[in-house]
Amino acid sequence: MILALILLIVGGTVAGSMLYGRRKQKRAQNMEEWALGGRKLGTLVFWFLNAGEIYTTFAVLGISGFAWAYGAPAYLAFCSVSLSAAIGYWLTPLIHAYGRRHRLVTQADFFAHRYNSRWLGVCIAAAGLIALVVYVQIQVTALTLVVRLAAPGVGQGAAALVAVALMLMFVFLAGLRSAAFAAGVKDILMLVVVIALAWTVAGVVGETSVLDLFRTVGDRFPEAVRFPGLKPELGLDVTWLVTSALNVALGTYVFPHMFQLCYSADSGDTIRRNAVFQPIYSLSYFFIILLGFAALLAGTQAPGGDPNALLLAFVGERYPAWMLGVLAGTASLLALVPGSVLLLTCGAIFGRNIVRPLMPSIDDRTELLASRLAMVVFAAIALYLTLGASGSLVEIGLSAYAAIGMLAPGVYCAFLMRRVSAGAVLAGLVTGYAVMWVPALSNLAAGWFPHWEAGLVALLANAAVTVGLSLAVPRKAPSLQPA
Repeated sequence: MILALILLIVGGTVAGSMLYGRRKQKRAQNMEEWALGGRKLGTLVFWFLNAGEIYTTFAVLGISGFAWAYGAPAYLAFCSVSLSAAIGYWLTPLIHAYGRRHRLVTQADFFAHRYNSRWLGVCIAAAGLIALVVYVQIQVTALTLVVRLAAPGVGQGAAALVAVALMLMFVFLAGLRSAAFAAGVKDILMLVVVIALAWTVAGVVGETSVLDLFRTVGDRFPEAVRFPGLKPELGLDVTWLVTSALNVALGTYVFPHMFQLCYSADSGDTIRRNAVFQPIYSLSYFFIILLGFAALLAGTQAPGGDPNALLLAFVGERYPAWMLGVLAGTASLLALVPGSVLLLTCGAIFGRNIVRPLMPSIDDRTELLASRLAMVVFAAIALYLTLGASGSLVEIGLSAYAAIGMLAPGVYCAFLMRRVSAGAVLAGLVTGYAVMWVPALSNLAAGWFPHWEAGLVALLANAAVTVGLSLAVPRKAPSLQPA
């Protein structure tokens, strides 16, 4: 039954997505049609696609498992979505306007054009690809769990290979519009499933109400409901919460795929309306964290100690098989949809910002072919990372945000300062990566800023160098505020 439900949900959604994409848009003949949906996404489609990139397996399987394993630090989810939307209300219309005015397709296009430097565009493309592949790893990890649930005899390597093949199949056969349709289906399904589970979970674990469940968790596991949580030795205290939330908020719309999403909207008003209502999604985290606490109260043990598999294990223990099948099928969409969009973005960046600068004479169809073939390579890299990883989805996600945060100063300075040079942006980028990845510097930063999210410390060092060099050696640049 579980396998049948997974195939029904995933197969039906993929078929519907392809039909929707074919009806709305002819087969893509160039990069703009394939990667941006022809820049025609309206409010409803844009809403679901944007939410689809936020409401992923990181949010559901990751946060519920994080609440079970660490307790209160999972409250990070409440803060980050709302803060991201507040920043996005200002930032995303600017990205949209600049991208539409100059017919940009990728984030690297933005850097190359804004700072009048093709080589900076190539460097940004490489940096963006690093962060994107890590984010693809999150989706592959989650989809691997579902494949192993549906086929218990399949090993991790084979399951991960199947997961990657499914993502590639979806993105090869479809495009951005098809992903938007699938994002709408999976968001509706996930909200229904999460609310249904949260509505019944108190009775399942022997409590009379949700409030009683929280009260009992507080009585039996007092460390779970206050900071620093169940594992105080890790230093996940309020300082960590605030700095992590800020780092996630500053980096959310700096991801390359979010840039392309901004370019795809039909107007700035579409983006602003989305930012106003996007925080509604953060309310769902109450139910997701509740499920993690319920599993803690029920004594559920995650298979192999893997918190990413906790929610699937809990539902499998306490609910009928059909409910586990629906959850697993929906979780497949939570991984498949954003994973396919991330791979699409990787391909677009590689074709447009790596291949084209090296081979300026290629036509649009050749560039599109190079982009599609590159997706296979990036999917293989994500597969390799998945097989060697052991952390929770939340930990992997924070590492992706730390990596992409290094591009944030260049993005924000582009709209806030008129005389920022390409050299200053690159110097800041190198400084940030050094603070984050060179052991001597990262240890020094950890000593100076105890319990801070390491990505935010690196971002601040990056910003200080970028702004400082721009003030010391300014380069005149035009204002980017849209009319």
